[in-house]
Amino acid sequence: MIQRKADLLIATISMAWGTSYLLMKLGLNGIGPFNLIALRFGIAFVITFIIFFKRVKKVDSKIIAYNAVLGLILFSVFTALMYGLKTTTVSSAGFLTSTTVIFVPILQSLITRKIPTISIIVGVLVIITGIGFLTIKDSVMIESGSILCLLGAFLYAAHIIITNYFVHKTDALQLGIFQLGFAAVYGLIFSLIFETPTLPSTTAEWVAVLGLALVCSAFGFVMQPIAQKFTTPERTGLLFALEPVSSTLFGFVFLQEVLQLQGYIGAMLVLSGIFISGIKKKDDGTTLDRISITEQ
Repeated sequence: MIQRKADLLIATISMAWGTSYLLMKLGLNGIGPFNLIALRFGIAFVITFIIFFKRVKKVDSKIIAYNAVLGLILFSVFTALMYGLKTTTVSSAGFLTSTTVIFVPILQSLITRKIPTISIIVGVLVIITGIGFLTIKDSVMIESGSILCLLGAFLYAAHIIITNYFVHKTDALQLGIFQLGFAAVYGLIFSLIFETPTLPSTTAEWVAVLGLALVCSAFGFVMQPIAQKFTTPERTGLLFALEPVSSTLFGFVFLQEVLQLQGYIGAMLVLSGIFISGIKKKDDGTTLDRISITEQ
């Protein structure tokens, strides 16, 4: 797989995750946050484990340890986001969660002790401006919910970087599948402690749970490690900025939410920022730039 194909796969995952806000809104109407986490990741794990049984039936202690860490981070991300949504506006939450695009290059720079390229820096600035145009309709207030959404964005940035580290040391498919199982176990434990675990009771709740399990979890979190093996953490974080664009599109299609001029400007800025972030200088040192399609 070349980087261009990996980036395309991550972009597809990001757009699929655009459905998650709509589905979580439906699911949380009758299911507790920890219960919802356990259900979505538990169903996703069982289905992917059955499909790829021959590839994942043999695991070692290293795989278990890696996925225990990734599953815990994944569980923490969605715990922060769902509780954050309870005490802040959807527009503010969408903007704050999308700050993952800022945290990834910052964390990666601290780890590698290298300053991000100019194209990455400019791309981040353009994208975060676009996300602001796309999602902010009210003022962004710093309150408990906002802090939780920022925490979720930071944790997901850490998940991207740690996944990038683990995926070069073990099987990417196993890494993607078993993290779902661990996230489900953590969700079930906390649901048993703080909630009363239940199954969905309405058609809408089942649609929400199955959509989150199959599209957002089984597809998204299993394919992410596979694609990340052939691209960079910074590029991954930037491509996930497509999520609010996709979320806005789904809102228009299914909820008849009309996108104003401000939203169109924001969407174009996000797409432009992603394009800019992919520009790299030629190896010969000339000033002519190109989009890198070299194989990793």
